[in-house]
Amino acid sequence: MSPFLKLSAAGFAATAISYGPARMGFGLFLAQFKEAFGISTTVAGLISAGGFAGFLLGLIGAYAATAWRGPRLPVIVGLAFATIGMIVVAMASNAGVLALGVILAMTSAGFGWSPYNNAVHQQVTEGLRPRSLSIVSTGTSLGAAMAGAVALALMLGGASWRIAWIAFAATGLAALVGNWIAMRDVAGNPGRGRTNWRAICVVPALPLYLTALSFGITTTIYISFATDSVAQAGGLAGLPDGGSPAVMFIIYGIAGLAALGTAAIKDRIGLPLLVRGLLLVSALSLALIALSPNSWIGVGAASASQGIFVMMMSAVLAFWSERLFPELPAFSFTATLLAVAMGSIVGPALAGFLSNAFSSSAMFLGAAALSAATAIGMLPRLVQEEPLDCGQDASPLPAH
Repeated sequence: MSPFLKLSAAGFAATAISYGPARMGFGLFLAQFKEAFGISTTVAGLISAGGFAGFLLGLIGAYAATAWRGPRLPVIVGLAFATIGMIVVAMASNAGVLALGVILAMTSAGFGWSPYNNAVHQQVTEGLRPRSLSIVSTGTSLGAAMAGAVALALMLGGASWRIAWIAFAATGLAALVGNWIAMRDVAGNPGRGRTNWRAICVVPALPLYLTALSFGITTTIYISFATDSVAQAGGLAGLPDGGSPAVMFIIYGIAGLAALGTAAIKDRIGLPLLVRGLLLVSALSLALIALSPNSWIGVGAASASQGIFVMMMSAVLAFWSERLFPELPAFSFTATLLAVAMGSIVGPALAGFLSNAFSSSAMFLGAAALSAATAIGMLPRLVQEEPLDCGQDASPLPAH
């Protein structure tokens, strides 16, 4: 098997687990967790915040591990976190144990994606790297759809949510073994794992980091509050209680498979138009949740649009950072994901304030406005992907 196929498939599986059930499963099964453990919305928010903090720490740990022993180590560590965390959730007897399992599982997302920029840069030819990274990032869509389908099937069959988490853990273990084998050639090889903050803190990279920050804020708001907003509006007609979130995850994941064509679309229309178009898709998705939270058409279109935005923009961030900083593929992508993580922390806090001060609809319209404003700011002359020569062509970002 060629390095392109081997790493693309392994990375797809890794992100499917770490960014699918491991990262999103808590929100998907929140109603069942509240019933089983008597946790409040406040406690649920603290657990989720702990998971996002773990994600942030995982990003830092992933870069350090990649620089030390190559990209295979952090990927394996991340999948181990996911597998163990999901087992702990499945066996949880109280809210404390549940929180531990959720935080362990969500931490895996920090480890499981960014090292692939390093691995792909080492093993895959330059012309195929954007396609490989697009495939890796799109694993999230399969993970989300799988989690939603399992949740819906168990709900309709009256089975326990614990069965779902046992199944997720088994899939995580399989992905761990597959990645251990597939990444054998990059084990112990850090590649170009240098750290150089001055090289990446340059003005031409600002559009990348601002897009990543906006992405983190708006996607976290959607993941955290969209399903609850639909449920509070009465849910989707014809579904049992709690069925709407599962259906939304399924639509989200299936639509996100469109991201497999991200590199081809970028080649056809160019990076600036692709970035702006995706940000407008995000704005549409968030506005639809605000304006039609109990309409099948509105919610379905919102879920599909958000899935397309998340998966395609994830691919864009991966190959955009790799193209700008080919000498620092893992470090530059880690910095980009740190911007996403910062947005993930800021997003729920801003959303909670807007929702309490005004309404849920105002919260989503505010998020839509942020996506739209970011799209307007991404002027074609500012969005570039040519490798940066920091010594000649780029100016450092001003110090604050």
